[in-house]
Amino acid sequence: MRLRVEFTTEPFDLDEAPAHAVVARQVIEAAELDAVDVGPFGNTGEGAADAVLTAVDALLRRSLAAGATRVSLQINVVEEEDR
Repeated sequence: MRLRVEFTTEPFDLDEAPAHAVVARQVIEAAELDAVDVGPFGNTGEGAADAVLTAVDALLRRSLAAGATRVSLQINVVEEEDR
């Protein structure tokens, strides 16, 4: 099974990326995912279910520890025709 995660961390800071946002991006970029897209208002990662779920666990733990007060995420099963 393949999954796609989309996430944001808060609080936002439009002048400089907060520590929790930097940590979240580092986690998702270092994960063993097939596709990653990071941006100022949302981030996505896609890959095998185990890799995505492992990345989400690390993302939640590390971004909350770095000061995130809210993490919004959505996980979708990716069908072959969606790729």
